[in-house]
Amino acid sequence: MMNCDTKAIGDWLAAGARSAPDAKDMVGQLCDRLVGCEISLSRVGVFVLALHPQIMGRRYLWEPGHPVDVSVGSFEAFETPDFRRSPVRRVIDTGAAIRLRLAEEGPRTDLTVVNELRAEGATDYLVTPLVFADGSIHAASWATRQPGGFTDAEIAGLDAILNPLARMIEISTLRRLASDFLDIYVGNQGGSRILSGQIRRGHTEAINACIWLSDMRGFTALSERLSPQRLVDLINRFFDCQTPAILKRGGEVLKFMGDGLLAIFPIVGDRAQTSCVCEAALAAAIEASATVATRFGSSSDDGAEDVRFGLALHLGQVMYGNIGGGNRLDFTCIGPAVNLAARIEKLCSQLERTILASDEFAEHCPGKFAPVGNFDLRGIDGRRTVFGLEGEAVLANR
Repeated sequence: MMNCDTKAIGDWLAAGARSAPDAKDMVGQLCDRLVGCEISLSRVGVFVLALHPQIMGRRYLWEPGHPVDVSVGSFEAFETPDFRRSPVRRVIDTGAAIRLRLAEEGPRTDLTVVNELRAEGATDYLVTPLVFADGSIHAASWATRQPGGFTDAEIAGLDAILNPLARMIEISTLRRLASDFLDIYVGNQGGSRILSGQIRRGHTEAINACIWLSDMRGFTALSERLSPQRLVDLINRFFDCQTPAILKRGGEVLKFMGDGLLAIFPIVGDRAQTSCVCEAALAAAIEASATVATRFGSSSDDGAEDVRFGLALHLGQVMYGNIGGGNRLDFTCIGPAVNLAARIEKLCSQLERTILASDEFAEHCPGKFAPVGNFDLRGIDGRRTVFGLEGEAVLANR
């Protein structure tokens, strides 16, 4: 007789599954333990809905002999006809378990997952709800190739671990949710610092960084002509031109200020490392400028051809951390270097330039910049030499 007593597995989950540092490892260890309990499994999926602006949920898929595969599903995928009719979606919508005996002859189906499982030789497919403490319903699926499908004892064993499994998946999801939200709202590096305990007001540190400060030209005129929703869509498209270029080169977007964007590229290391970071920031700036020019060209039908883009690049020390009032904090950077970047950015419109840089930044990108003049900048001591990209005479996206 098979040993399907899963009490020890339930106890392991209830105690926090401490040998598994995250949901992926927990699903893998759980399935290995269930197989060790002589429950015949050929595929296990755990489906968790997410609170995220870009993804609907995550799937953890286990198969014998393979590492757990983690994939994300978009909002569009969640609404496809195939997924809407799938057993997993039905369980999420109804909260009732579904069992399909795949070895039995039945009507043909066009459900992708059922056809896949039958092609793999699966004989039984069970989808069970995972109910979180807040009442939200997620799902776990269990498949076997065992002749005759799951035994009653095996199903009872799986049922016995569903509640502790749901609790642990919920805890892991909440941790992931906190991390995701921090990444979305304060950036990856700031989020990591907050999760590590840097949460008190005034908890800042001085760091060296390339500073990126950009602004949309003609925003006031656009706001007068466009409807509120079209204006929001336009700003989002504008930021989409910059954010990917910044992130993929190691930058951190700190703040969206109306139509403006503040980002930094932290520097750790010697002069050679500083030059590498400056080159990366410049490459991001050039890419963003080109993307703005492409997406907001004369073919636009929403007035976007009137958009101008100005960007200042500077190199200096900033105070980076928690700043704010009372219980409302912001993880950002301040300091004279940020003020100088803001003053340089204001010159972009006056000089009809897309990208301007300070002398501190330009010296790390030899051959890329040329001086465009010496200026008295409000609040900055002494005249400052400002640099423009070599060969750029006017705004590239004009």
